[in-house]
Amino acid sequence: MAGAFSPEIAQVTSNTLEAEIRSLLPSVSGFGSRLGAQNVIVPVIDLTQVAGGSALALGLQQAWDLTTGHNNFSGTSSATIISTPGFWKVDLTSSLRTNGDTFKVELTDGVTTSVIWQFNSVASGSGTSPGGEVTDGEFIVYLDIGVTAVATQSGAQCVSNVWYRQVADSNGVLVNPAGFTAI
Repeated sequence: MAGAFSPEIAQVTSNTLEAEIRSLLPSVSGFGSRLGAQNVIVPVIDLTQVAGGSALALGLQQAWDLTTGHNNFSGTSSATIISTPGFWKVDLTSSLRTNGDTFKVELTDGVTTSVIWQFNSVASGSGTSPGGEVTDGEFIVYLDIGVTAVATQSGAQCVSNVWYRQVADSNGVLVNPAGFTAI
């Protein structure tokens, strides 16, 4: 047959490559054949949402929108900021005035409490005199059913702000910004 092409297939004997394949694809860990290579171009079609252009990049998917929640803390105070299960983007700023002032975010199920973010002031200011410290933070938090996120501030002249938006539900299904419609 004129113009017929027969592919060449060669065995690859690289223990490093085989170990990498087995770690990335655990379902082939018991497969006994060696890796193979061929001189034929095999097209690979990526059917993921990102390849199809129907999903947002992470930074865009986590954009603030009209569902963004906000709490302002002034003086000594405490409030539940999030109580809905799922993954939440949290951003905060805190201005503490005197040594010993604190601002923290905790997760609690009513029995167990875990501090996930905390700022402690070592400022030397007091009253209306100069002093104080300002910080910010940003993180993703997961709340299981029955778990709440609580922010607590101690210090008479402290001011803190917390913004939050759900970025995925408790099953990991992404929550796009309100009003966004994929094409």
